[in-house]
Amino acid sequence: MKSIFKTYRQNIGTYFHNLEAYPQKIGGYLVLLFIIHFFTVEPAVAQKSFLQSQGTATQLIVDGKPFLILGGELGNSSASSVQDIERIFPKLQRMGLNTVLVPAYWDLTEPTEGHFDFTLTDKVLQQARRNNLKVVFLWFGAWKNSMSCYAPLWFKENHKKYPRAYTQTGKPLEIASAFSENVYQADNRAFSAWLQHIAAIDKEEGTVIMVQIENEIGMLEDARDYSQEADKAFRAPVPTELMNYLQKNKKTLHSQMIKKWESQGCKKQGAWQEVFGADIYTDEIFMAWHYARYVERMAQTARSIYNVPLYVNAAMNSRGRKPGEYPSAGPLAHLIDVWRCGAPNIDILAPDLYDDGFTNWVAQYKLHNNPLFIPEIRLTDNNGVRAFYIFGEHDAIGISPFSIEDGSDSSDSPLVQSYARLKELMPLLTEYQGKGMMKGLLFNQKDKERIITDDDLSITCRHYFTLPWDPRATDGSAWPEGGGLILKLSKNEYIVAGSGIVLEFTKASEKASSEIRKQLGEDGFALSNEQIKTKKERFQGMRCGIGHVDEVEVDKEGKFRYIRRLNGDQDHQGRHVRISVGEFKILHVRLYEYQ
Repeated sequence: MKSIFKTYRQNIGTYFHNLEAYPQKIGGYLVLLFIIHFFTVEPAVAQKSFLQSQGTATQLIVDGKPFLILGGELGNSSASSVQDIERIFPKLQRMGLNTVLVPAYWDLTEPTEGHFDFTLTDKVLQQARRNNLKVVFLWFGAWKNSMSCYAPLWFKENHKKYPRAYTQTGKPLEIASAFSENVYQADNRAFSAWLQHIAAIDKEEGTVIMVQIENEIGMLEDARDYSQEADKAFRAPVPTELMNYLQKNKKTLHSQMIKKWESQGCKKQGAWQEVFGADIYTDEIFMAWHYARYVERMAQTARSIYNVPLYVNAAMNSRGRKPGEYPSAGPLAHLIDVWRCGAPNIDILAPDLYDDGFTNWVAQYKLHNNPLFIPEIRLTDNNGVRAFYIFGEHDAIGISPFSIEDGSDSSDSPLVQSYARLKELMPLLTEYQGKGMMKGLLFNQKDKERIITDDDLSITCRHYFTLPWDPRATDGSAWPEGGGLILKLSKNEYIVAGSGIVLEFTKASEKASSEIRKQLGEDGFALSNEQIKTKKERFQGMRCGIGHVDEVEVDKEGKFRYIRRLNGDQDHQGRHVRISVGEFKILHVRLYEYQ
């Protein structure tokens, strides 16, 4: 192919010379410009997925429309055989997924050095198309969960050519060194061949919508590599690119990064310890820079071949662990500035979530310079309400429970119900993303309430089990999470969707609302006179009432189809809006004002 391009370029050069001699042939000149553009530029295959901004949100565009990933990630070994792929993918369709995250294994792609086998990739794309699924591929290359377990045996055995990272005590690790050019060249060669194959067979279909480069990259045992090459780089000055980035973006740096830099006087140059101090957190910053530079080179390869959105995923720095106890230097939130500078072609730093404190973790990764995408999360019944929460609260791109093939495909499954309702809501959610019109709700037995203020309206949102009549609330069992989202369509008009939530609407001017609530009690019925001890004051201002609550479906254009009106007992005679635990619904709520 390159020889063909070379011949065309030579011929074009001769033609251009002749045209200069005959300027009257302006039509031929315009044709020539087109030919030059066509044959001298060898762009990446144009894909049907890309990222764009809408307000404060970053949206994934697929086939010309904003797209929310309602996904699932396969277990590590579940795409390693044709039989497993054929068995699993129909189930994923029944579960209501629109996207599957699938490992691509270096060891099975290049089992013999220089010889490639794309059988599994072909089978994934075939089954995805057959079952109406998009694919996010995960390149399990030089690193997977820090280790180099998916590198081919020929790579592992030749540790002289493909060296390992070392601990401070000189112990070699099952971790390929990011400082080795040979490691990079071998990894990138396989990655390139694999992507070229995808570009050739997917350019018309656009089944592959994103690619993850490596998996949970990071150092273990020590915070950084102590090989000779790494030590040499550690003694060298901090790269000018990083120092310039810190100075240019000083006002928006992550709080931990600016604190680290300021602790040494915000030096503009120097070795790593001179700029950031002498501790393991400096070691981590150093290592993050070199991981990011490695990944950036891989990302440039991807951009040149198949230009889809790219991301990297991070194992969390949780449970009080220190760098090296967790995978040090990965694409973690506190290292986002290093990764943004070192790997500008990476679009998203994404968290893999297995720890408690879900709302805190996701807030760390929805940043001004990073959209929220959760490519991996523990598979539980709580995933359904959490999906509603991240789309409502953080304008998320998507969510993907891990080992999804182990989940239930029953229509009563919380995740199946959740994804079905979110598919309906997708036109509305994508229309309003980034515009400040949505809030997410997520409650458990400890965090039961959130109050949202919307102009002069106060919306008190609670877990469904705060109502007194459901016996599951007090039977001693742990509460399942309740959650959802609230979307403001216009003044006094809302969409409420999710499961296990109850909402009350009051005007801010209802000065006696606290008195009323005390006199009526939690269930809305009057307390005895002995229980009423509050001072009665004359009511002032407007009140807010529930005009109607309709359960609806949403069509592909975002229009509502009426299912039923929820009145009387279903909205407690106009006192609240609710969706019980175990049910996922979309409610269209109209309020009104009176005095």
